[in-house]
Amino acid sequence: MQEQGAGAALVGLAVLIQRRYAEICAEHDLTPAQAHLLCMLMDQPRGLTELSRLLGLARPGLSGLVDRTERRGLVRRDNPAHDRRAVTLSTTPQGKKTVDALYADVSTRLPDLLDHLSPAERRNFETIAADIAAAAGLPEAFGGSCPRRC
Repeated sequence: MQEQGAGAALVGLAVLIQRRYAEICAEHDLTPAQAHLLCMLMDQPRGLTELSRLLGLARPGLSGLVDRTERRGLVRRDNPAHDRRAVTLSTTPQGKKTVDALYADVSTRLPDLLDHLSPAERRNFETIAADIAAAAGLPEAFGGSCPRRC
């Protein structure tokens, strides 16, 4: 068997995780992009500028995503009283219910990918993955010190 190398191993792992995540999202009638948006709003409303940065989307792409998710009744736009030009996005009651169910599934089913590892290997993997994410400057909302993200 030919040795893979880190690049091939990381690509394979990314594909595996993305497939599992997409399956879980589909079971909740969400695209992965809609799921990411809801997860960013899970614990607090956020402004569109902050969401654009966290999701790595340009304003037009974010606007389209928000429009589609809003039409489904999962998010709502609000204008803060102190600045009528600003737009804040939050989940609706249906959006909160959806993201809570999604989070529960992601929290249970993604870690299943590690079931074949020993407890020590699993802790080692978690440490290495967290170090890689931190070194890459991954936004906190995607796993830094914030535990409730999907």
